[in-house]
Amino acid sequence: MSKKIAVFLAEGFEEAEAVIPIDIARRAGIEVTMISVSDSLFVTGSHNIQVKADQLLADTDTDSYDMLMLPGGMPGTVNLEGSDKVREALTRADKNGKYLAAICAAPRLLGSLGILDGKRATVYPGNGDYMKNAVYESEAKAVSDKNVITARGMGCAVEFGKEIAAALTDEDTAQNIMASIQYT
Repeated sequence: MSKKIAVFLAEGFEEAEAVIPIDIARRAGIEVTMISVSDSLFVTGSHNIQVKADQLLADTDTDSYDMLMLPGGMPGTVNLEGSDKVREALTRADKNGKYLAAICAAPRLLGSLGILDGKRATVYPGNGDYMKNAVYESEAKAVSDKNVITARGMGCAVEFGKEIAAALTDEDTAQNIMASIQYT
């Protein structure tokens, strides 16, 4: 049975930080569901690209996923932070040992929930205050530590996708995908 990822999309998300890791995960045979955290399936990113999510968070059993993923962007990250359902799903997933992945400013939500305490992590520059209890790796493109994967920003989306693929499949699968997309 393939692994499953729920990608939370909030108004103002960074489009490439969602789409690139989704593409890499699907190439790895991982089932990906795009979840709108609002009451509409249509979610507009920070650069006015509209994406149609697969379902609404209100209609989703997040416990059935192996990983919850958060793209960053502004005001996407702020909108994720403002959702009680997102915060509850992340806290429950972490408690149950599920994978969590966040890129750009979105790792600050994991930091504010205490999920990054004692773990290596990175975040978009200027958000380091949210990493106060993490082992903050400010220069890292993507960091995996236990059940958490973080990445610094849109320019790191391929590395982020690779770490996701490796976590839910294996390192060989991830490396083969990197070779097939001509990523060196």
